[in-house]
Amino acid sequence: MPFTVAEIARHVVGEIIGDASLQLKGLAPTDSAGAVDLTFAENEDYFYRAEKSAASAILVEKNLGADGAKKTLIRVANARAAAAKLLPLFFPAPKFAAGIHLSAIISATATIDPTAHIGPYCVVGERVRIGKGVVLQGTNHVGADSVLDEDTNLFPNVTIYLRTQIGKRVSIHSGTVVGSDGFGYVFHQGSHQKIPQVGNVVVHDDVEIGANVAIDRGTLGSTVIGKGTKIDNLVQIAHNVVIGEHCIIVSQAGIAGSTKIGSYTTLAGQVGLAGHLKIGDRVTVGAQTGVMNDIPSGEKWFGTPALREMDMKRIIVAQRRLPELLERVSALERELEALRAQKGKDGQG
Repeated sequence: MPFTVAEIARHVVGEIIGDASLQLKGLAPTDSAGAVDLTFAENEDYFYRAEKSAASAILVEKNLGADGAKKTLIRVANARAAAAKLLPLFFPAPKFAAGIHLSAIISATATIDPTAHIGPYCVVGERVRIGKGVVLQGTNHVGADSVLDEDTNLFPNVTIYLRTQIGKRVSIHSGTVVGSDGFGYVFHQGSHQKIPQVGNVVVHDDVEIGANVAIDRGTLGSTVIGKGTKIDNLVQIAHNVVIGEHCIIVSQAGIAGSTKIGSYTTLAGQVGLAGHLKIGDRVTVGAQTGVMNDIPSGEKWFGTPALREMDMKRIIVAQRRLPELLERVSALERELEALRAQKGKDGQG
């Protein structure tokens, strides 16, 4: 469906420079944009390429195009954020009709809002409560006593174990398991004996969880994912972990049991956190970092074992000088040996 530049500008609260009546059918990057597309630029380099592209209009930061532009511009405070807002306009998400598929298996004690969509081959357990506008796309299992609040969306093959509490507007992608047993054992009488995991998982509003994520329920109490947190694919979150609000957890990160993470913290790819740690607010942990200690709020750490950013950078600089330093030590050793040999000759003389 086409939109005029004026309609698009209203949607993103932008300023128009050029033809407000121009009709656009899509949003595309500069290298693939066509004559009926809008493209976007957030810096001078991107703007230069956008001007050279086939696109008819450009979504730009307010400081760009001040010297005159060849194309119609929509100026906004943040071009990337505005583009994200426009994507659902040009590429609307699929809609799911309310109702329960004939192949779904629903417990008689479950409560399902009439506006919810329960897709094919779903299983909804005893005393489950499913709220307004919830979507179970298909082959989902929702365990007993779980709650899915309004507008939550489970992609195909998501499994929700018993007693899980999921908030509003949560998206969970395919292959993810929420509420599986925590990895708890005690070594007794020559074998590892299982500690029953009787807690649950609580996922707050506006969380997105990627594909093939495993979130374990608490041994006692809850594993908690805070409001607005975004979790990438292939992440492991162990029992009784507490993650604060608006965190970013990138692919292949692993968080061991009972670790607590503050709000607005970022764990980059393949980060590993040991158990029972306290990670503060607004912390950044670099990729492939192994964290064995608590991290105070506001700090950046990386490396294995993890250190503060400046300390690790000093170590890296020192490591790069090691070959040179080894050569210098070898030269000094040779000089010392020569002096000893000369001293020996002088003594004999």
